[in-house]
Amino acid sequence: MAADEPSGVPSSLRPRPARNPISGPLLDKIFARALSGLGIVFGLEAVPFVIAQQSHMQEAWGWIISLAIFGGIAAVGVASLIMRGLETAAAFVAISFLVALITWPLAVQDPTAVQPQVPWLWYLVTVATSAAAIAFSLWVATGYLFLAPIIYGLIRLTPSGGGADPLRAGLDAAYSIILGGAVLILITLLRQASHAVDSAQSMAVARYSGAIREHATELERVQVDAIVHDSVLTTFISAARAFSPDEQALATTMARNAMSHLTSAASVTPFDESSTSLQSMRERIRVFIQNLGADVEIRAKGLDDHTIPAAAAEALYSAAVQAVVNSVQHAGGEEISRWVSMNWEREQVRVEVGDTGSGFNPAAVPGERLGVRVSITERLANAGGEAAIHTKTGSGTVIHLTWPRSEPRPAAVPTELQEDAS
Repeated sequence: MAADEPSGVPSSLRPRPARNPISGPLLDKIFARALSGLGIVFGLEAVPFVIAQQSHMQEAWGWIISLAIFGGIAAVGVASLIMRGLETAAAFVAISFLVALITWPLAVQDPTAVQPQVPWLWYLVTVATSAAAIAFSLWVATGYLFLAPIIYGLIRLTPSGGGADPLRAGLDAAYSIILGGAVLILITLLRQASHAVDSAQSMAVARYSGAIREHATELERVQVDAIVHDSVLTTFISAARAFSPDEQALATTMARNAMSHLTSAASVTPFDESSTSLQSMRERIRVFIQNLGADVEIRAKGLDDHTIPAAAAEALYSAAVQAVVNSVQHAGGEEISRWVSMNWEREQVRVEVGDTGSGFNPAAVPGERLGVRVSITERLANAGGEAAIHTKTGSGTVIHLTWPRSEPRPAAVPTELQEDAS
């Protein structure tokens, strides 16, 4: 079966873009950009104090710690855009800040002179604790949360840190711990929630994969049942009843078609994503009817260049030819009018197979007969379509095949046979 572009697939059945759930990678991106924004805001606030205090610092060391910390913040900003090296950049910011904090008394020119301003590192304490929360494990980040503010509080007591009184230094350290702790708690809770979501999603995918395998097995079972009835069993029955030359020729043609049908079905899997044009499906039906040697009128309207999935086309084709075979075998002889019509309207394929023959009583069909139930109804339902059979004893039979089904409903539920009262 030729595969075409899936442009004719109804828009209602086209896959919709997947919606990404809250997951670890998504949260990492959010954390990275939040840390980058936090670093930019507090960094800009600290820049005037860096410039003002540079004259009191050892020139080389002052520039080294300034470039290290602000360079680390810039690296976090770049990492937040490319989403690579984020933890490394955040760890560099946290470690650089801690080194600058510890060596602050050695960075000033005169450690005994009381500095007139608060050390500019104060404005970046929250940035450093947030970077540690992103880069390190929970226990290491918690240790950093207390260590950095406490060291800063001790530095504030020294002349190089402004010679603040213990109460003021303690309040500064406590404020930094509270603010940094809130950030750490928020990051930890969100990470735990995303881990739970990722675990649930992985479990759901595993269960869905199992269900898909079971469904594929069921589809293959239905397909094999239908093929056995359509192609093999029907051919055997016809061959056993073939006494005249015409009947024997018909049995031979049916055997040849059975081989072709089995070969074609083997090339279509339950989840084949290729598509088939309606014109090619109509041509397949025409060739089958021609080989069958039956007098069947073929009508088509609005097919144009529309295409449908290969699995749906195979189900429609198989159901239609089985309906034709049933009509030839059971409806009557050459005096009976038979037709197959194909229409495309409102993003649906509608195939009608009918005759003016003897008809039948659906309630009287034995349960072990698979022709209507499996070969037509279940096969089309499993492909997403539906079948409706209108018949009455002595008034002919009309079978309506539609894909996709008009209203959503659970798959693999056989369409009930309908007896036309008219």
